[in-house]
Amino acid sequence: MALVNENYLKLPGSYLFSEIARRVNQFKKDNPAADIIRLGIGDVTQPLSPAVVEAMKNAVEEMGRQETFRGYGPEQGYEFLIEKIIENDFKPLKVELSVDEVFISDGAKSDTANFQELFGINNKLAVSDPVYPVYVDSNVMSGRTGTINTTGQFENIVYLPCIEENGMKPPLPGTKVDMIYLCFPNNPTGMTLSKEELKKWVDYARENRSVILFDAAYEAYIQEEGVPHSIFEIEGAREVAVEFRSFSKTAGFTGTRCAYTIVPKEVKVYDSNGKAYSLNNLWLRRQTTKFNGVSYPVQAAAAAVFSKEGKKQVKQLVKYYMENAGIIRAGLQSAGYKVFGGINAPYIWLKTPNNMKSWDFFDKLMQEANVVGTPGAGFGASGEGYFRLTAFGTRENTERAVERIKNRM
Repeated sequence: MALVNENYLKLPGSYLFSEIARRVNQFKKDNPAADIIRLGIGDVTQPLSPAVVEAMKNAVEEMGRQETFRGYGPEQGYEFLIEKIIENDFKPLKVELSVDEVFISDGAKSDTANFQELFGINNKLAVSDPVYPVYVDSNVMSGRTGTINTTGQFENIVYLPCIEENGMKPPLPGTKVDMIYLCFPNNPTGMTLSKEELKKWVDYARENRSVILFDAAYEAYIQEEGVPHSIFEIEGAREVAVEFRSFSKTAGFTGTRCAYTIVPKEVKVYDSNGKAYSLNNLWLRRQTTKFNGVSYPVQAAAAAVFSKEGKKQVKQLVKYYMENAGIIRAGLQSAGYKVFGGINAPYIWLKTPNNMKSWDFFDKLMQEANVVGTPGAGFGASGEGYFRLTAFGTRENTERAVERIKNRM
């Protein structure tokens, strides 16, 4: 008799975005003439940049010639891409990295979900609340979180509420934790931390020998001066932090799949006897066992992001989406909504009117304005009463959605 991994049975219902898709599909079935505008899932709408497309075409042609064909690539990624990442993304920040501290992957979602495999089952973890669901769900699957309570929270997770009273920024844990998930610019709230605020987290981790799992997938959207683009800008972070980055939203790679994770050699975990082990070595071991690397054409395309034309074109993509964010933010404010984010991130986090439940607002927005967003409750208990809209739609749909919300809600 094959037995189920019972940790999967602890997961509440379906994955957030699967439930959204189910509700939207049912609404479309019941209302076939409805013109639905989707500003829910953070999927991009603009095509890949010409420099990226050209590089991918050339790489595919290489794969079709005997003299330039490539089979299995290095699981950690090709050095030509890693070197460009270090040169363009980190050296300008005065962050020094070696080639073997950068790991190319097929997505930040995959890496943030898989990285927890390196940690002991009894580690105590902390997450901001609201939070990107993958951080929690992947730890539930591993058996690290215990059971869920009536508020939808797990007994062995320390939740750090990001509420209006604290500026939507997580407080330091009141108890000792071992694993800390931070995402800035934040998904879903769109908020950021200053260097001084992030330094407190690094200091906490150093004092408690904790590890910070820092998701920086949206760093390219930072517009304001003084906001850190990498946790490694903070003194001491190399001892306690791992950073996840992605080409998905920055360069439109949601359907192409390429990302990278930075694992400094200094960051350590410990066995029951207190002996230290390098997370870098453990992640390399995990990847070489379970992952065969990102395809050569995709990595060649990612490298083109750092070319002169690629940088210019990607900058325009980011500008386009941030202009959408400004349109949504200004439109909602003029309609009387209280909003957060949309300044250094492509997400707008709004307070639902009259303390309406998040899923009720989801249904009302879909039914009355034919606009789809993401209910805040899907990101955690502290997300109840809030709602996320993304700036990744087309300009036309963004403007139409805002007008519908202003006129029909």
